[in-house]
Amino acid sequence: MRDNLNFLQNDDTQVVAISVDSPFALEAWAAKEGYGFPLLSDFNKEVSAAYGALYDDLIGFRGVSKRAAFVVDKQGEIRYAWISEDAGKLPELDPIKECLQQCG
Repeated sequence: MRDNLNFLQNDDTQVVAISVDSPFALEAWAAKEGYGFPLLSDFNKEVSAAYGALYDDLIGFRGVSKRAAFVVDKQGEIRYAWISEDAGKLPELDPIKECLQQCG
């Protein structure tokens, strides 16, 4: 997302990343990687579970979020959702850009 921020974020949109890592780990990671968007901690896994993006079990680990991308409009409606069972797969950005153009 960082490398495509200029296509994804503008006056009407905000990129936000959510991870089950602690806020302290996310702060260090954001500083190291130079992220220009907020990294929010879902340490208690409530958001991941609510969005259907939490593995029941990932190779013996519990409480791991799935790789996912969402576009949520200003009214809180999910306009685009992508959730991967493959933790190594990144979302394609073209459908996200298309949704942002249609929603905007």
